[in-house]
Amino acid sequence: DPSLAHPDRPPSPVNVTVTQLKANSAMVSWDVPEGDVVIGYAILQQRQDGQMQRFIREVNTTNRACVLWDLAEDADYIIQVQSIGLYGESQASKRVHFRTLKETDRLPSNSSNQGDITMEGLDKDRQLQTGEIIIIVAVLLMWAAVIALFCRQYDIIKDNDSNNNKEKTKPSSEHSTPERPSGGLLRSK
Repeated sequence: DPSLAHPDRPPSPVNVTVTQLKANSAMVSWDVPEGDVVIGYAILQQRQDGQMQRFIREVNTTNRACVLWDLAEDADYIIQVQSIGLYGESQASKRVHFRTLKETDRLPSNSSNQGDITMEGLDKDRQLQTGEIIIIVAVLLMWAAVIALFCRQYDIIKDNDSNNNKEKTKPSSEHSTPERPSGGLLRSK
């Protein structure tokens, strides 16, 4: 392949590292050897069990980092980064292997002191969330009550108006009986 020997292809990225490891995302960063015009990057991300492969390609950027999203929790991944130059792409970097975290509330038992602190923090957050939910539900119920009340009032006013109008416009039509039960109820109030 003649393009492999092209003198203007940039060198491969170096120091490829994975940081900010979470259950469903990770950050990849790398360095580019000096002196070459690099206009973008390409990342090949692959599950080690071969189930999923993703190719991320960004041009017109000088970024030296990229967030990998939508990862499966507790899974092994391999990534390789290429630099994109004006005349082609570099060889792929060394393969970097990483594993996403498990998404669980239980923290590893070996970090007992830190674990306690973070667990307390988690519990506090959880209480806050339930508190917030209760407030939201209460507000929604209040609004529902206000709207229901308004509708009831509005219906009564509307009924009064329509009764009055009907009595004014056509006092004895064939369809309406002169003694209307609903009118009687309203008058008796």
